[in-house]
Amino acid sequence: MSTSTGAAVMSHRPDPAAVWLGILLRQFPELHRELAPSRGARPLGAGRSGRPTAPAAPIRLFVSDTIRDITDGVVELEEAVTEKLRLPRPPRGTVEQRLARLMGLLDEVAARPVLAEHVRGEARRMARRCSLALGDAACPVRVGGRCPHCDSVSLRVFPHRETVLCVNPGCRCAEAECGCRTDAAHRHSWARADWQRLAEATNGDLAELTAAQDAEEPMARPAEVLSAACATEGVSR
Repeated sequence: MSTSTGAAVMSHRPDPAAVWLGILLRQFPELHRELAPSRGARPLGAGRSGRPTAPAAPIRLFVSDTIRDITDGVVELEEAVTEKLRLPRPPRGTVEQRLARLMGLLDEVAARPVLAEHVRGEARRMARRCSLALGDAACPVRVGGRCPHCDSVSLRVFPHRETVLCVNPGCRCAEAECGCRTDAAHRHSWARADWQRLAEATNGDLAELTAAQDAEEPMARPAEVLSAACATEGVSR
């Protein structure tokens, strides 16, 4: 691939920050639905004995904490972005309104690499927290290249973790102190900072790893499809 062609491909890739903010925008309302008691829940004090009884669907504290964390995070992120872009302080608004406004600023954010990376990181963190609270699985994305340890075509990118793992359960390396020698559940992994080295060691494509990480599809599929895909890959929730 020529340099000009490669640049064209890169330019047509979705903006990672836009992907994560879009996921968050779609999933955040579901957190409030998770908190709503079921229609069949018995109200407090409805027991025959006259004693207060707990509702059939108690509020999930983890979901409540997640809503508060994301709400605070979105407010702080929008205020930080507008400050860096020298824009007026943003007006009050719902999380959804603030996310929509942030997405409208991404073209300006992209011109500032440090700010763009901060927005991407925060959006990814909050989207991941939201997905975990909703019970979504972190499904792997298959990429090319062979594992440098076992020579198997078993490398997978886990978008939520920003990590490449070898999913071959029989993978063993030459390191005497590596956990693969004593722990059958051990999986060799490479954090995003190590992907350049991994690509060089496997004759793989760094752009493919990055595209798999930033692609929207693994995060945007319905929960039942995610579960089926994870089962196919042999990865549990």
